[in-house]
Amino acid sequence: MKAKGERLDALKMLISSQELGSQEEVLQMLRQEGYDITQATLSRDLKQLKVAKAASMSGKYVYVLPNETMYRRIHKPLSAQEMMQTQGFLSIHFSGNMAVIKTRPGYASSIAYNIDNSEIPQILGTIAGDDTIFLVIKQGVTEEEIRQEIYGVAKY
Repeated sequence: MKAKGERLDALKMLISSQELGSQEEVLQMLRQEGYDITQATLSRDLKQLKVAKAASMSGKYVYVLPNETMYRRIHKPLSAQEMMQTQGFLSIHFSGNMAVIKTRPGYASSIAYNIDNSEIPQILGTIAGDDTIFLVIKQGVTEEEIRQEIYGVAKY
């Protein structure tokens, strides 16, 4: 069993990166992340994190973390370097001026959001799915430059 602090971090990441409307959906996502907990434990965790339900832009009621305004999924973006150190990041591969980042399920949109908000001039933009991010890189930028920007140091 993983530590409670790690579980709470995973729960916050899931809530901030996806529209989850029921405890059953949250339990399923946590199981995919390796956390097999009961509904009672989840209820206590949600209460401790002060998670609430609010209407999303689609009208569906979903879990939100406290201090979320206008139903924004992440209110304070992490730097790209911080995001690449999360348990959700798996790998990055390059082809020409494109790159593909693989993540654990449910992490891609929040990692892409943080990359976009890090304002890395060498990255033109991102497109995110559930577990994959597509990056478009400026012409002439090397893989090494991108790795240094998103990792902070060339650790790969």
